[in-house]
Amino acid sequence: MKIGIIIGSIRDGRFGAGVGEWVAGIAQERPGATYEVLDLKEFDLPMFTSATIPGAANKQYDDPRVTAWSQAVDACDGFVFITPEYNHGVPGAMKNAHDILGLEWYGKPVGFVGYGAAEGVRAVESWRQIIGNFQQYDVRNQVYLSTFTDKDDNGFAPQERRLAELETMLTDLEGIITQLAK
Repeated sequence: MKIGIIIGSIRDGRFGAGVGEWVAGIAQERPGATYEVLDLKEFDLPMFTSATIPGAANKQYDDPRVTAWSQAVDACDGFVFITPEYNHGVPGAMKNAHDILGLEWYGKPVGFVGYGAAEGVRAVESWRQIIGNFQQYDVRNQVYLSTFTDKDDNGFAPQERRLAELETMLTDLEGIITQLAK
């Protein structure tokens, strides 16, 4: 089982890079699953402007960056979305990265790690509606991180209780993927 950890912010100085490192470090120690970080910033995706609807593109894209993103997403059985909350919603770059593809997402479960001033709660709730379009399953348990209390002078520093929350979410995500594979 291969699970992609998607870092959804592309901003300079982003809090999400530290969150991604933390999630990957914990996840990669777990037996039975392979985790891979998919950092949106590294894919440098264009804005979705294609006349062809991604669901009808048959995983064939004109832009090599979109093709690389397609292959990375398609190779995964499920995902951890590390999503910031921007203006009470999902970040534009991450939404674009989801919209730019089609069948690569179909039926693949998602666990959420949200962060922001209000712990990313509204972004995660928005994502739950969005992923339903491709019949993606969402894990009920999630991790909420505060940009005020889950940091120190050096940057991201999760509160002690966050580890158990992450482990629970990852266990649930792996369990759904295993059930779907049967």
